[in-house]
Amino acid sequence: MIDEEEAYALLHSRDRRFDGRIFVAVVTTGVYCRPSCPAVMPKRENVWFYPSAVAAQQAGFRACKRCRPDAAPGSPEWNVRADLAGRAMRLIADGLVDREGVSGLAARLGYSERQLHRLLVAEVGAGPQALARAQRAQTARLLLERTDLPVSDVAFAAGFGGIRQFNHVVRQAYGTTPTGLRTARAAGGGAPVPGAIDLRLAYRSPLDLAEMFGLLAERAVPGVEEAGDGFFRRSLGLPRGAGVVTVRDGGDGLHVRCELRLEDLRDLSAAVTRCRRLLDLDTDPWEVADVLGADPLLAPLVAAAPGRRVPGHTDAAELAVRAVLERHAGVAATRDLAARLVRRVGHPLPTPVGAVTHVFPSPDALAEAGPAGLALPDRLGRVVARLAERLAAGAIVLDPGADREETERLLRAVPGIDPWTAAHIRARGLGDPDVLPPADPHVRRALDLLGAPGTGAEEAAARWRPWRSYAVQHLWAVASAGQRSVGGRLSAGS
Repeated sequence: MIDEEEAYALLHSRDRRFDGRIFVAVVTTGVYCRPSCPAVMPKRENVWFYPSAVAAQQAGFRACKRCRPDAAPGSPEWNVRADLAGRAMRLIADGLVDREGVSGLAARLGYSERQLHRLLVAEVGAGPQALARAQRAQTARLLLERTDLPVSDVAFAAGFGGIRQFNHVVRQAYGTTPTGLRTARAAGGGAPVPGAIDLRLAYRSPLDLAEMFGLLAERAVPGVEEAGDGFFRRSLGLPRGAGVVTVRDGGDGLHVRCELRLEDLRDLSAAVTRCRRLLDLDTDPWEVADVLGADPLLAPLVAAAPGRRVPGHTDAAELAVRAVLERHAGVAATRDLAARLVRRVGHPLPTPVGAVTHVFPSPDALAEAGPAGLALPDRLGRVVARLAERLAAGAIVLDPGADREETERLLRAVPGIDPWTAAHIRARGLGDPDVLPPADPHVRRALDLLGAPGTGAEEAAARWRPWRSYAVQHLWAVASAGQRSVGGRLSAGS
């Protein structure tokens, strides 16, 4: 529920932190906006508030052309919540409804379609079909603005079943026709990148992209990933085909530049969602800082690095295999072992981009190769093969809708996967913001350096909820730097 008086009061601050959390509709104009929209402040009696852009569209409002509220950062609430609504919203964002319909979403979550519809309407003001339809409209807008595809091709690439439905939904969402969206693009400049879709992904500041790229570069697998001066590139295994993404700093402190090359344009929505997860773009850093900054142990670390986030991944199954390799062989050796897997059973890209030539092998490919075909040390090959077999058979599901507690339990039941590895997969692969890996040597070392040895992590962990994954990132940075706090501030890096 939205406290509308508080919501109206915060409009005066134009605070970007609330973008994506609430949406402001003005009855006199028929437009809905972000809270940070620079338009003239409307009178209180003319303002309605909605929990989602889709709810505002369902009520008959169109997106503001000035602040583009449908492109706001996603609500951080869905990353934190492990309940049915959170799992459903993550799966819808990943495009499951477009691929399998509402019935497929309901089956994946173990609820009836009616129960699911009722719950989502209560939580976000719209059912799963309406949420998916609005996402298709946003995908269509991106394709119209950033490619030269014919409008009819855009309709089907965005997931619409017909041109009439496409025209209706776009007009309802944006107050113009598909051709009108493209004309606005042409008038405002911004030519498409040949052979690619060049996007800007919004986030809530601050975000330390240099550190994020450094962490990803440290573990980059040759052939699958490439890191350079100010960019990170990797291949994507998507539902309908392969892709390659290159991400860079957008230069304005509010956006990441994202260049996508896709085999099948229908994967655009899923690709964008996975890139956002990779860079943890939907987090509210101030919400994290409010909790961790109140802890006397972490306060200097948070103050010194307010933009530190948890690197995610574009494919949780790939992350799980790499986590197993890293646990058994260490970071440096994992790069070589993973590159060996890629050369042996990876999927070659039709057109390499830079040094990225392959998609990491799928669980099906790894399971089919078996321990003997993975070119790994015997014991490690058996662990990877057992994990791949369970992933390929669906006995373990690593997707945004996974029940995090149950998935961790199933991972720990795989011989060779210990609690630390399962927790690592849960934090980075499933995007759980509240994971404290058990018996983590880097956390223990950091606590020693900070003057809180012994069971300090166990005692402090309760104060760090629900952001323990972020606390761990700060502590790992301390352990990596190996330096004590000086004068209340820490000189730390990754």
